[in-house]
Amino acid sequence: MTTADLVRKAAADGHLLPSTADNLSAFLAAGLPPWAQSALEELVARAAWSELNDRFYRFLEFGTGGMRGRTIGVVSAAAETGTPDASGAPAHAAIGSNVLNDFTLVRAVIGLFRYTQRHLRAQGIADRPRFVIAHDVRHFSGHFTELAASTWTQLGGEAWIFDGPRPTPQLSFSVRWLRAHTGVVITASHNPPHDNGFKAYFDDGGQVVPPHDTGIVAEVNQVPLAELGAYLTPRLAGVKVLGREADDAYLSVASKAVLDPAMLRAARLNVAFTNIHGTGGIHAVPLLLHAKCEVHQVHEQTAFDGRFPTVKSPNPENAEALALAVGVAERKGSDVVLATDPDADRMGCAVRNRAGKMEFLSGNQVGALMADYRLMKLKQLGLIPAKGSDRVCIVKTFVTTQLQDAVGRNHGVRVINTLTGFKWIAAKMRGYEDKVRAAQGAGFDYESLPLARRAQLMQEHASFYAFGCEESYGYLPNDFVRDKDGNSACLMMAEVCAWVKSRGLTVPEYLDEIYARCGYYAEAVINLYYEGASGNAKIRRILDSYRSAPPRDFGGVAVTKFEDFGRQEIRDADGEVIPKQDLYIVTLANGISFAARGSGTEPKMKFYLFAGAPARPAAELPAVKIAVRAELDRSKALVEADAKRRAEG
Repeated sequence: MTTADLVRKAAADGHLLPSTADNLSAFLAAGLPPWAQSALEELVARAAWSELNDRFYRFLEFGTGGMRGRTIGVVSAAAETGTPDASGAPAHAAIGSNVLNDFTLVRAVIGLFRYTQRHLRAQGIADRPRFVIAHDVRHFSGHFTELAASTWTQLGGEAWIFDGPRPTPQLSFSVRWLRAHTGVVITASHNPPHDNGFKAYFDDGGQVVPPHDTGIVAEVNQVPLAELGAYLTPRLAGVKVLGREADDAYLSVASKAVLDPAMLRAARLNVAFTNIHGTGGIHAVPLLLHAKCEVHQVHEQTAFDGRFPTVKSPNPENAEALALAVGVAERKGSDVVLATDPDADRMGCAVRNRAGKMEFLSGNQVGALMADYRLMKLKQLGLIPAKGSDRVCIVKTFVTTQLQDAVGRNHGVRVINTLTGFKWIAAKMRGYEDKVRAAQGAGFDYESLPLARRAQLMQEHASFYAFGCEESYGYLPNDFVRDKDGNSACLMMAEVCAWVKSRGLTVPEYLDEIYARCGYYAEAVINLYYEGASGNAKIRRILDSYRSAPPRDFGGVAVTKFEDFGRQEIRDADGEVIPKQDLYIVTLANGISFAARGSGTEPKMKFYLFAGAPARPAAELPAVKIAVRAELDRSKALVEADAKRRAEG
């Protein structure tokens, strides 16, 4: 029997999903390169049906922010593995429609190009579409970057790449700096080594949002397999390379994260830093050194390595990923541990408590510390009114701690909640910028404005963005960059630590001050991992069941409010309608609430739980923490058990 015959028989016997058989057959008929044809023949001959279902049950979804998925299969064919390179990368990314490989990447680039070209022509702009692309240290990242740039130029556009790995926030900045029409970062952020991704940005430097997101998706979905073969060999003639000048331009704006540089320099802060094998050391270390910090790096983790061999996961959300840095901090007497993920858009940290031990902080805690400090300092500098203003805002996601809302109220500024994903925070920035541009008229140069002037104009014509963050360790101090910035976050956290040190306090003590002033808030997260085609079905069952059969109570505690962001019209603090999404927020009679959504970056269902208590005297805070945490833990167990039942139908 031929390979095609075996595929048809496996589908008839129920081993392959109908969609898998269709997509696999289409690949087999598409005139694949010899290695790819050999790989598929081997997997079919081995009856690796589960692997093939996971690889082919759908086309890798080009979602509203791009793509993310496996590049290395759970089961690999010999032709895919080949002779691994020095970093352990296989010879080829896994063949399939639902994995990130040369085929799915080229398809995405073609669709992005055609949408961008059509968008420009609709505006009467005859320019060749301009495209800038960056990449992190993951397997195939450099290759995918060259392939994307090559495809773009062959289609008739202009393309820039960097001379090596660069962080995501630098790509966001560079789109604006180069006046590019679109950009991409090849990264899977903090995902496991077998993953990679394709994050798409538009001309404002933010990830794509409506109407561009759905327009790009439609174009990508229309690109046929037969068209891809012409672009599978990289041709770099005409591709421009970015180096030192681009780095210096980004560093100049990243350094503006500091509001009191003299105070930070005077502190001579002692910092233990790790880039966890990723791009963070490129810029975070020079920024910290320029601020007169004493920086001690984790030498075992400084080298680029897509295997991330020293950690279970290259995720600064996990205390384990900071273990080596904590060891350095103990040996060097460091004040703070700072860590960035592989593409340096996230930052995690640990700080010394009164007992002299390093204490890991959550993303919610770090965001609250930064927000409170920055609002206080902006007032001191006269950039915002001392009593606050409704023309000043901090922007966060719905799944970020309610402590941020309390901090905003305490300082008299608005707090705007958005959907998950920093692109929605960037979209708010763009809206404010557009209002200023409209008020100033033609020829206005927004890019060159210093922070003080931006603050003034934004408060006159729109809202001044004072700070933005999301619970997943993403922070952004100002709008020079339009995505979360781990490099700037290192500077911001260093400044908070320096200020706290100048007061003779510890960072946990400062956090307790905020609790005593604004109320105590605690959070918990449930992650339910469901991989592959069967896992996707379980996630879908949970989401659909919340809509068709909303929960009524948990452990006898009644649900008092149920918000379905996919069906209801919900508006943000600016009065703007929140785009429809499968997000649910549930409030219980005991004051605990939680949000439920499918992850946009990993195969998992996520639940975010929130609890709080009113501000109390500092002496009562320990007892309040215990009581709130106990009720939160009880609710967490009930929500998780309910979700698992829903997953099984």
